[in-house]
Parts: sequence; C-alpha cells; structure tokens
Amino acid sequence: MIDNYEFGSITIDGKRYDQDVIIYKGRVREWWRDTSHNVSLKDIEDLMSEKPKTIIFGTGASGVMKVPKETQDFLIKAGIEVIVLKTGDAYKKFNSLSSTKDVAAALHLTC
Repeated sequence: MIDNYEFGSITIDGKRYDQDVIIYKGRVREWWRDTSHNVSLKDIEDLMSEKPKTIIFGTGASGVMKVPKETQDFLIKAGIEVIVLKTGDAYKKFNSLSSTKDVAAALHLTC
C-alpha cells in the first residue's frame, strides 16, 4: 500500500523512497530509464516478464514523463491494461485496484 506521495518522494508500507519506483506483488524496486522522461520497452522488460494484468504509469507531479503510444500499444497487444496518470492520481488508483486486481505501478516521482 502506498502511504503517501509528494514531489520527489513516496512512502510505501512505511518506508520512504526518493527514487522512481516499480511496485508489483508487494515488492518495490528503484526504477531507472534510458531516457529519464520517456518510457521504452527496455525500461519495463523485467516487469513485462512478470506479466501483470495492469500497469499504472505515474508520469510525475506535472505529467512530464511520457509513455509513448508505441509502448502502450505493445503492452495492450500483450494483454496488459495500461493506465497513465499523473503520479498523485496514479498512486491512489494503484491503492484502489491493488486489493482486487493483478496490478503493477511504475512511478516517476518528480516533474
């Protein structure tokens, strides 16, 4: 469960993270991308291999990070639902879905 998000940090199950994160099945890991404000398939290949039913992308406080149409289309063709929201909304969506759906979150914490 995500306890809180504010620009630059997120608290998950009482632990604070100051780097972008991927959350799936109770695990949290730091998330680095080849291009900081653009999500490529390479950036999420580890997550894709776990085959979540839904991935929620948090695009930052102002929505600066982009999930290109090509990335979204590939995930959809692979049977993965894609939700793209600003991180303040994305973490709330993750919390609301995580108890009933197989959902992952990939969250950008700044801009």
